[in-house]
Amino acid sequence: MKGTDLIAVGILAVGIGAAVRFFIEPAIDRQEAREETAAAVQTETRNARVSVASDISGAPIANAAILRKENDGHFWATANVDGTSIRFMVDTGASTVALTFRDAQRMGLAPESLDYRWAIRTAGGEVKGASVLIPTIRIGQVEVENVEGMVLRDGLSQSLLGMTFLGELHSYEFRQHNLILRQ
Repeated sequence: MKGTDLIAVGILAVGIGAAVRFFIEPAIDRQEAREETAAAVQTETRNARVSVASDISGAPIANAAILRKENDGHFWATANVDGTSIRFMVDTGASTVALTFRDAQRMGLAPESLDYRWAIRTAGGEVKGASVLIPTIRIGQVEVENVEGMVLRDGLSQSLLGMTFLGELHSYEFRQHNLILRQ
């Protein structure tokens, strides 16, 4: 083999190596991300699917949870709120965690004695809310302490997980039909 032939073979090998890196490695990375999401351990909790995020080996990823989009198009989470199980609809448009009067009762907040002096604008109009500090909200492996919230006297049929919780996370990411929460 001539020297010029060896150079051509070398250039061809480098080109093939670059093509493999450019086309094949990103596909492998995407496949690993899909496998990581698929490897999540599913747990059903009051009709809200919360998964413990896990790596490819199946080991749980600390401080992460995956919520699956429900048939109604929303992400729902059943959270442990200071020892009480509360079902929330995730609402990135809500500036605060909003609790229904009934959920506040279940938590022992005595909502009938709260001061409903705050005007809260909702999709259904303006309602009155009472400011509360929620000691802990835990979803899967994600726990946030001292979360500011509002109890709404009326006008709210479902408690909302708003930005006073989500804003305390390291990140939250929508990936196809999953919402990944990371602390």
